[in-house]
Amino acid sequence: MSGTSIDGVDAALVELSGGRSPLKLKLLAAQTFPYEELAPPNLRSQLLAAASNQPLPLSQLAQLDNTVAQAFARAAQRIQTHQPPAQLIGSHGQTVFHAPPPHPGHLGYSLQLGRGDLIAHHSGLPTVSNFRAADIAVGGQGAPLVPPIDACLLAHPQRDRCIQNLGGIGNVTYLPAGCHQNFQGILGWDTGPANILIDLAITQLTQGKQQYDHNGQWAACGTPDPDLVQQWLTHPFFQQPPPKSTGREDFGPELLQQYHQQAQHLGPADWLATLTDLTAASIADSYKRFLPQLPQDLILCGGGSRNPYLKSRLQTHLPQTTLSSSDDWGLNADFKEAIAFAILAYWRLQGHPSNLPSVTGASKPVPLGDIHPP
Repeated sequence: MSGTSIDGVDAALVELSGGRSPLKLKLLAAQTFPYEELAPPNLRSQLLAAASNQPLPLSQLAQLDNTVAQAFARAAQRIQTHQPPAQLIGSHGQTVFHAPPPHPGHLGYSLQLGRGDLIAHHSGLPTVSNFRAADIAVGGQGAPLVPPIDACLLAHPQRDRCIQNLGGIGNVTYLPAGCHQNFQGILGWDTGPANILIDLAITQLTQGKQQYDHNGQWAACGTPDPDLVQQWLTHPFFQQPPPKSTGREDFGPELLQQYHQQAQHLGPADWLATLTDLTAASIADSYKRFLPQLPQDLILCGGGSRNPYLKSRLQTHLPQTTLSSSDDWGLNADFKEAIAFAILAYWRLQGHPSNLPSVTGASKPVPLGDIHPP
């Protein structure tokens, strides 16, 4: 898959057995392939433009769809080097537009580029893609889709847990104690920005020479402005109850520019610290608003789980909660999302419904993904 940051393709080669419960997983190989290694050098800039709602001809959209598919097929082939050959590909693709249902009874829309049929053609492997569409067709948000996998792999019999993904956009899975037995009581939603605003700010501050705050070192030199954070927490998305999902449409360059105008009194380190604290504060705020109780454990994954400063801000806002990484529980924190789409593809071939209506708001459970034979 490739996430909101549009920085490359995360590929994971996994060995799976069993069904939904128990599900057995072994990670054989995992790697992030920058788009520049897999495709023409202007692909990332074209995708960023498309995801920023800049108009483009349909012919160019079709070409982008093909180019992304070719990049994903190359990533799938490279991850098999010196490994057992794969039997199936699950591809989330590259999201360039996401519009949740505007009102109950209406349908949303989500567009992921990277045609599954072309990936199957180039790789010679059956490919499952377009995972969000089936959930959207029955009234769901089409996201988040990872919570049932979190329940299978990370639920605890006695402890309430939150699994917090810190990619470009953040999303949470709430796993009440023992939920892996019946999938009851599981909640989940997009929490808002995780790394996206920080990454955009770093790119601007360094004129593109740096794309993220390595280990949160720059932000750690600053001090957050609590008044600004509280002001930004009034954003309508944070007030909206779940089910909910979001993307660059809500938290992208335009919003960052607006926030930057309000933060002119801050130096670069304080500006980054304040954006980082917004991520932490918005996550904690959403737990306090929308969970039946705060979790005993908070398990982090995604790129932001490698940011000690972000983790320290989360601990400050959730002092009674024990923080850890999914690495600590045997699930690779950097590649958990890619692993999840391998599992969703596996479940699709088994015919299992794999959305959770309690998370997405769909009217019923449905199998997710379109199957493309080679």
